[in-house]
Amino acid sequence: MSNGMKYPTVEEIEEYNVLVLSVIKVKKADRPHVLSRHKIRGAIEACENAEGDIYHKAVVLISQLVVAHAFASGNRRTAFVATKAFVQKNGGSFKIPDDPSYATVMRGIREGRYSDEEIIEWISHGKIREFQRGR
Repeated sequence: MSNGMKYPTVEEIEEYNVLVLSVIKVKKADRPHVLSRHKIRGAIEACENAEGDIYHKAVVLISQLVVAHAFASGNRRTAFVATKAFVQKNGGSFKIPDDPSYATVMRGIREGRYSDEEIIEWISHGKIREFQRGR
């Protein structure tokens, strides 16, 4: 926290997972279960160590959490909520509408189909190209 930014804790991200799975049920089998606290910690540390402003750090957080797959269910939803909380706690503007259609964008982030600049534009202005396989 050397630069004055507020970073999430492992416990907070675990709580986000419980929250998203209680509010946004996708599959009956969805259940909050941590597979790796180490991977959550790694995503937080990567965010803390990332160069740049809040949005550059947010890209690292969302990308790392999605790829880490630290939970049995709800990894993309948890990454989305944790990133939203991080941006807002640090006075940033989070403009992504709460729309289930953006789940495909999260899949694209997990697959590395978006540049950091595209993700920054999505977080700060709510605009991103539609995810399509093969791009």
